[in-house]
Amino acid sequence: MSQKIEDFDANLAGEEGKTEETKSSWFKRIKKGINTKTSEKKETPEGLWAKCPQCNYICTMTELREHLFVCPKDGYHHRIGSEEYYDIIFDDGQYAELFGDIRSKDFLGFTDLKPYHKRLEDIWSKTDLKDSMRVAVGKVNGQDLVIACMDFEFIGGSLGSVMGEKFARAVTYCIEHRFPYMVISKSGGARMMESAFSLMQLAKTSGSLSLLSDAKLPYISLLTDPTFGGISASFGMLGDLNIAEPGALIGFAGPRVIKETIKKDLPAGFQRSEFLLEHGFLDFIVPRPELKEKLSTVLSLFKN
Repeated sequence: MSQKIEDFDANLAGEEGKTEETKSSWFKRIKKGINTKTSEKKETPEGLWAKCPQCNYICTMTELREHLFVCPKDGYHHRIGSEEYYDIIFDDGQYAELFGDIRSKDFLGFTDLKPYHKRLEDIWSKTDLKDSMRVAVGKVNGQDLVIACMDFEFIGGSLGSVMGEKFARAVTYCIEHRFPYMVISKSGGARMMESAFSLMQLAKTSGSLSLLSDAKLPYISLLTDPTFGGISASFGMLGDLNIAEPGALIGFAGPRVIKETIKKDLPAGFQRSEFLLEHGFLDFIVPRPELKEKLSTVLSLFKN
């Protein structure tokens, strides 16, 4: 024990013998190593990683894109826009956009949190979208198909006068060229900024489909997450085939609104595509990786 005490005293004496400069040199070295100006720090670029909102799995955007924006772990279908759908469905991602020069107009001088025309200008300046729907024609395994696809990024994919006009023109194009028609829905409903002009599109689009039916051309409606309001109340549910992606939320009013209205708990999975399939509102559910081949099969059956 005495030997340990003597060793401790010796070490203590050695520490006291060091100069202040020597004792603080370790701190100076560390300080020097982390002395980086804020302006010189590099932030991780945005858009490199994606997190699944269902299982919290984190992967790179490259990996997610390779899986067609479907979570590799649990199969959750991330929301994507028209450009991504066209790349997935059309052969070699080759297609021609139709009626791309039509833009929305503020007929009513509407203002909520900001003027409607200002809202439109902001979106046009940030994206290459002209409105909430794009129409394109291309081939699916060699078979012609016209696809009208909504972009949720543009005011929640809302139904306005431009969407209704593009929809009607697409039907006319299909009749003239004898092409089948498909609509990919992703919308919160009618666009309140256009009031009655928006509501008129429910009748306009539904009436256009009757012309397509008279021409004996197939209409396929693909419902994705979310599809609500005026879309599900009109052309969204009028397909010769009504199909959906897994887990898509589909309905008229949202589940929260319904629950508050009826003051009762809703069934498990209420308004999800699996629930609608079970209750006869859908013909089938197709995962995104199988979408192109399933469409090709369906188009062949319609043709024959």
